[in-house]
Amino acid sequence: MLFGEAQDYSTACRLLGTCMEAGVNFFDSAEMYPVPQRAETQGRSEDFLGRWMQQHRRDKVLIATKAAGPSCQMTWLRGGPVALDPANIRQAIDGSLARLRTDYIDLYQLHWPDR
Repeated sequence: MLFGEAQDYSTACRLLGTCMEAGVNFFDSAEMYPVPQRAETQGRSEDFLGRWMQQHRRDKVLIATKAAGPSCQMTWLRGGPVALDPANIRQAIDGSLARLRTDYIDLYQLHWPDR
């Protein structure tokens, strides 16, 4: 889900609603979305999804999101994470939970794990 760059919040809400009406209730995002990655829009996809979920029953929606791994390109994201160590993962999770406005994430994944 790449909301926040090419799609505004109202478009995201319309698309998410259409998905739910069609029986799709699993939504995947990431702390770095939308792409292309920019400091000004980082986390916006999670934010849009979180705002939309406030109007829907959380137990009817499955949320997946991701922590970004080491990247010298995204220095604005946790200082350009140098590793996916426990501290960075915890910080990424806390940020995602806040943007998603929820107290749990159904599936947590790693973008660009340490190689």
